[in-house]
Amino acid sequence: MDYSCSKLETPRKPLRYLSNEEAAVLEAELLREYRFGPQQLMEIWGHACAIAITKAFPLSSLKRHPTVLVICGPSQNGCIGLACARHLRMFDYMPTVYYPKRSTLALHRDFTVQCEKTDIPFLSFLPAEVQLINDAYNLVVDAILGPETEPSDISEPYSSILLALRHIRIPIASVDIPSGWDEANVDCINPTVLISLMAPKKCAVGFSGTHYLVGRILPYDIQRKYELNAPDYHGTDCLVELG
Repeated sequence: MDYSCSKLETPRKPLRYLSNEEAAVLEAELLREYRFGPQQLMEIWGHACAIAITKAFPLSSLKRHPTVLVICGPSQNGCIGLACARHLRMFDYMPTVYYPKRSTLALHRDFTVQCEKTDIPFLSFLPAEVQLINDAYNLVVDAILGPETEPSDISEPYSSILLALRHIRIPIASVDIPSGWDEANVDCINPTVLISLMAPKKCAVGFSGTHYLVGRILPYDIQRKYELNAPDYHGTDCLVELG
């Protein structure tokens, strides 16, 4: 009888995709029960998003000036975008931030000042002609709207920004979920890269682009509680590419 390891291995359960509500509960527990701080999470996730972008768009693959447009929304995703932009600058990319409605929260102000002190330029408006965006940048980082935003609640200036992003030719890398997507609607923008935080969301089940998961920071107890069935991470990597 063959008792080899291959015969005894337990098949890995499929990766779990969370609803937006489940993701909110998980994050609240991470903050409340596990004592993670909001600034700590934004920094970890922003750093990991920047690493994902370096993997998907290495400097050697970009044109002479490695320009990146990071568009930040008013809530958590925008804050992560600001941290991502700063880390991209440290990695020798040339990010520019468009942050049309700056939050008054201290956390957002801190990340904004950090970008400004790192000599990252901020746009005062988004070019009306899509071709200007195509010509000026190699890619766009979509850090606009997160899972907490219902597509029906999207208002200006974000509805106009998303309309412009639907027509650009350069790649888009979306943070956590593509802005404007939910389980019933994935017909807004079309990102090339998706960087899921904690666990992928249900709206991304059919995503066919390059998909990274940033979930290694989650304690094992919380991974088991939510039955995330996370994939293995290589070495000391903070993210993993999903097949």
